[in-house]
Amino acid sequence: QVQLVESGGELVQAGGSLRLSCTASGRTFSSWTMGWFRQAPGKEREFVASISWRGGITAYADSVKGRFTISRVNAKNTVWLQMNSLKPEDTAVYYCAGDPYKSNTYADSGSYAYWGQGTQVTVSS
Repeated sequence: QVQLVESGGELVQAGGSLRLSCTASGRTFSSWTMGWFRQAPGKEREFVASISWRGGITAYADSVKGRFTISRVNAKNTVWLQMNSLKPEDTAVYYCAGDPYKSNTYADSGSYAYWGQGTQVTVSS
């Protein structure tokens, strides 16, 4: 049993920054592909960012490229999502995801077997 846990979501003004973190209980995810997804009210879950198991390869949705940065330190069993220049349209529940059988980056939610509970990010104008 593995549980991913996100934290760091807050209410923030447009133009501000937040850093989300994701950790695992039960075991390390140091060898897993990891990703961040988000879901706004009434909308489908969408890809945000992904990182390979060693952290050497990253991928981003066009909507966040240049503003968000995904990173990981496997020795700390932690993945972060640094979010800068936040916009109201970034408002969503952000989910951490991982898969133990993949090692690269993946933008499709079906590639991830494990998910966190989500953390709410609200960007006000």
